[in-house]
Amino acid sequence: MFPRSRPLRRTLALATPLALVGAVVVAASATGTPADTASDRSTGPEVVGTAVLDEIPLAGFSNSLIPGSVRDDRGVHLGIGSDLYPADRPGEFWALTDRGPNGQIKVDGVKRRTFAVPEFNPAIVRVKVTGERVQVLRGIPVTTASGKAVTGLPNQTGRDEAPFTFDAKDPLSVNPNGLDTEGLARAEDGTFWLVDEYSPSLVHVSAKGRVLARYVPEGLKLRGADYPVVEALPSILLQRKQNRGFESLTVLPGGDLLMAVQSPLLVPDKAAGEASRNLRLLRFSPEEGEVTAEYAYRLDPVTEVDPAETDPAELKVSSLVALGPRTVLVQERTDRSSRVHRVTLPRGKGILDSRWDDPATSPSYEQTADLAGAGVNALDKRLVVDFGKVAGVPGKVEGIAVAGRDTLALINDNDFGMTDGPDAFDGNGRLRDSGLNTTVIHVRLPGPLRG
Repeated sequence: MFPRSRPLRRTLALATPLALVGAVVVAASATGTPADTASDRSTGPEVVGTAVLDEIPLAGFSNSLIPGSVRDDRGVHLGIGSDLYPADRPGEFWALTDRGPNGQIKVDGVKRRTFAVPEFNPAIVRVKVTGERVQVLRGIPVTTASGKAVTGLPNQTGRDEAPFTFDAKDPLSVNPNGLDTEGLARAEDGTFWLVDEYSPSLVHVSAKGRVLARYVPEGLKLRGADYPVVEALPSILLQRKQNRGFESLTVLPGGDLLMAVQSPLLVPDKAAGEASRNLRLLRFSPEEGEVTAEYAYRLDPVTEVDPAETDPAELKVSSLVALGPRTVLVQERTDRSSRVHRVTLPRGKGILDSRWDDPATSPSYEQTADLAGAGVNALDKRLVVDFGKVAGVPGKVEGIAVAGRDTLALINDNDFGMTDGPDAFDGNGRLRDSGLNTTVIHVRLPGPLRG
């Protein structure tokens, strides 16, 4: 189905000692899941498997799903690091692209959002991890109700970042169908749920990739989409920071969905949002078609997550993993490091429909340092693992999945090998690859995840 992949030419950009590389090769099993013998146990978390995605030209992949959709991929290869969800066979996962290769270039001191391949279409990708290789088994394009590509372009002029060509010289048109797909979960009926950073939105997709419904904040007024748009999310989400909508999603036993806003909302303004550590998690009932709870979550200080970072605006939540009906793993990260906490979801609707959902409340939820003193019960957290202290774990991990009783599988976002700035492409408009691969890492913990 897919074009033959080229031999890997990029180096694995991981800080992995040679001794650990040898241990990884020995520990990885034929199915891509880590070996589990008592003799391999250590006192702390350790990488027990590292596999690299096949190097597949982006045009070949896209055109195999939607023929003729991409004329020129500018030398870009496929990246699928936006999320990871277990499939029904050992060593196999569902992965996800985002909106496609994009970057930023300053023009007259102002950053412009560039789209290297503007016709690229987001896709759900089934992969198999075998030893040191991540193999693409199947791709499902995300399409509109009439079967057309949704694309990854922004939706609304003025609200979303304005799109430009790869060199930041020419503006591109917005597309109300466009999705910046991030979190992924598969329902028992075989359909998929995705979250999107633009609106932010929750998107229900058929098993074949067709958008069945897109749930957006009340008052968004998204017009012209070729699929149903339902204003069912709290209007306070309209205050999301650009490029920081929803990035994480999980399905709870029973079918409810849990999603997190990637960063604090900009309430009442950008300065307050970027200084805040107060995040919002939302529970959505597919049966009722509405949000049924909103949970307060407080991020760790940024220096605890990443000792090299001082700006709290660099903190974000990129992955959620359900362990039970009320138990969830929450990943907090910067682009260099991340930590995972276990939280228990309380009964009730939390802060949903409270004064904290009113943007006129002063001080706002985002401005409140003492949540308990303000009567807000933030989710209790217990640290499970600090990936910044585990040799062999890359930066920018955006997807986490359970891969065993005591093992997590991680996937990193390599940004399609792109970097920001005018030197991302050569004089012929071909990508200067960053050398960073998409990798799936298995990390074994000292104890069971559900303990």
